Amino acid sequence: MLYQVLIVVYLIVALVLVGFILIQQGKGADMGASFGAGSSATVFGSGGSANFMTKTTAIFAVSFFVISLILGNLTTQQTKQNSDFENLSAPAAEQTQSAEAPAATDVPASDSKKENDIPN
Repeated sequence: MLYQVLIVVYLIVALVLVGFILIQQGKGADMGASFGAGSSATVFGSGGSANFMTKTTAIFAVSFFVISLILGNLTTQQTKQNSDFENLSAPAAEQTQSAEAPAATDVPASDSKKENDIPN
């Protein structure tokens, strides 16, 4: 149960981390904002969004790595369940049967047919 919850949280953190990385501006964009170009009238101010976004990205990155280490540790302690399709060889009972001893299904049910097959 814990493994499935961690997988879901891991995927959500990964998607949010990618989103925060794509939303961030490059380092050269802050220089234009300091001289009054375009993006200085944002919600967080010219320097506030960079600090907020970098801290949030760092928090999500640390949580991503911590969850991946926990998942790796949980995965190494699990035993692998064998599938029925991994070993497709014949069962042991069929392999030990020799060709000298015919099976019970190879013997005809009755000999009455042999007498009737001879023409008169």
